[in-house]
Amino acid sequence: MANPLYDALFAPFVGRSMAVLILADGREISGAKFHQMIAGYGAALVAKGVVKGDRVAVQVVKSPEALALYGAVVAVGAVFLPLNTAYTASEVAYFRQDAAPRLFFDDAALAALSGDAADFAPVDCEGDDLAAILYTSGTTGRSKGAMLTHQNLLSNARVLVDAWQFTDADVLLHALPIFHTHGLFVACNVSFMSGGAMIFLPSFDVKTVLAQMTRATVMMGVPTFYTRLLEQVDLDFAHMRLFTSGSAPLLAQTHRDFAARTGHVILERYGMTETNMNTSNPYTGARRAGTVGRPLDGVQVRLSDVVDGVGMIEVRGPNVFAGYWQMPEKTAAEFTADGWFITGDLGTMDADGYLSIVGRSKDLVITGGYNVYPKEVEQVLDTCAGVVESAVIGLPHPDLGEAVFAVLVGAPDLAVIPAQLAAQLARFKLPKGMIVVDALPRNTMGKVQKAELRRIYADWFSGSAKDPSKNASNASKSNVSN
Repeated sequence: MANPLYDALFAPFVGRSMAVLILADGREISGAKFHQMIAGYGAALVAKGVVKGDRVAVQVVKSPEALALYGAVVAVGAVFLPLNTAYTASEVAYFRQDAAPRLFFDDAALAALSGDAADFAPVDCEGDDLAAILYTSGTTGRSKGAMLTHQNLLSNARVLVDAWQFTDADVLLHALPIFHTHGLFVACNVSFMSGGAMIFLPSFDVKTVLAQMTRATVMMGVPTFYTRLLEQVDLDFAHMRLFTSGSAPLLAQTHRDFAARTGHVILERYGMTETNMNTSNPYTGARRAGTVGRPLDGVQVRLSDVVDGVGMIEVRGPNVFAGYWQMPEKTAAEFTADGWFITGDLGTMDADGYLSIVGRSKDLVITGGYNVYPKEVEQVLDTCAGVVESAVIGLPHPDLGEAVFAVLVGAPDLAVIPAQLAAQLARFKLPKGMIVVDALPRNTMGKVQKAELRRIYADWFSGSAKDPSKNASNASKSNVSN
């Protein structure tokens, strides 16, 4: 027996003198050094009682050490549980209670972690053993832990290396966070699998990215990266071979503008926490603006309940997760009788098999690549003084793709609400705009018509709808938060 994910991603670093990580300050970490870090952390985890199947929760800043801890958790057969660094203490408390991790690492705990690499040996695992749990928003507001196996992650990394033609000569500019699928399981796993190197930046800073990009061949980003790059005067990317975009819809205009300015056509793809990547525009061939391409090798995609060409997107393949942690009924409800995962996204597919995402059946808001479930924000808003009720929606935003927007009923003080929310919610969940109205639109059954709210306030962030009288006759007060 072996350890599938460790063997494919981390074992090849043994004895490698070439850099695997290139840091913003110019320092380089060789494959051999990186593997030594993994082995040392692995030995320390075992010494602390971690055994196969245990969950290890991590809420730390992006660093080589954090990435090495991921490798160590995989190596000891445990389950990696990365948490967004913006989560508040109350949010983290829920995850710790639900997942019951053997260990929890914050920055201080990681800094104190050490072990003798010579004492470490990887633990045997099988393909269907769990490698990670990533929490994602749910239809009830309760976060769900998506269980990802060694095979889920390994199969997707292999497919993407081939689809995007990665080799050991590639240098990936990595400015994404590493607590979710895109930054960790797409970017890092693909780079590790191909044997290339990463310019490992702590975050996306446009000046730093432009300075570091001269050494790169590939960049993976979210739409916000590209809108901010387009704000710069000089964009010389002749040395680059590929730009990809994901985590949120890329506006067709951004796609066209980037191609016109740089000569590079952004490759957009489609994935989610539960499935990793499902489709991709081709590396060689037409990359069509507004589409997320065709199904990847080994992945099946279909549309169900099609009306006027639009249907529910369902997927099946080795990339699809094993279910939700301790939620068997929810897991069963998310799969069809013949084993297809119901994504909750609505799409169309053209005659050439290119998929386009046209909306979501769930009220999930994707802002800057992060998922926000409105119910969670509404529950906090409803506790604020003067708020009778609230409705949270996502609205088009030129930088973030979508922005969180709150429609409130009552007589709240909008000047104090942001501080109240910030104490309980991660920053990316905070509304970027708010308005107070006399009443929320409802149907005959009393359900709030969020589609109508999205229609009324669709232009809020475009700069043409800041006067509430232009949007709704029942609007009494408005405010745009920073």
